[in-house]
Amino acid sequence: MNGISIRPMFIEDYEAVVRVWQEAGLPFRPHGRDRKDRIEAEMEQGTAVFLVAESGGKIVGVVLGTHDGRRAWVNRLAVSPAYQRHGIARRLVREVEARTEALGIEICAALIESENEASMAFFGSIGYLHGPDIEYVSKRRSADT
Repeated sequence: MNGISIRPMFIEDYEAVVRVWQEAGLPFRPHGRDRKDRIEAEMEQGTAVFLVAESGGKIVGVVLGTHDGRRAWVNRLAVSPAYQRHGIARRLVREVEARTEALGIEICAALIESENEASMAFFGSIGYLHGPDIEYVSKRRSADT
């Protein structure tokens, strides 16, 4: 799809980003990890590679990339349904990979819920390997984080 540009996300993009998440069917936690102030705090830490895809000035895709200095993570990847299947998600992920590789980070990973077959297929198609011997555990202060 021509006319799509990728650029850094600004906090002023927050409402448009939430709209993309909602249109794409991503769960939204407005009182937890997806709160505007939390997103802004992450952006200020220097470990965020938050990007948006635009078409005609409208945000149509988003990815929240992060890193811990050793490994990069692809989070909250979404594209508005009308713009899906045009390579936008692939471009967003590739840009996170390029920006984190420029920092010397050689591993990029994504956590995908087991039942999300579309995401599993997408990441497989762009070279990500499924590690069935790896289990993800987390400790949360609340169900909304």
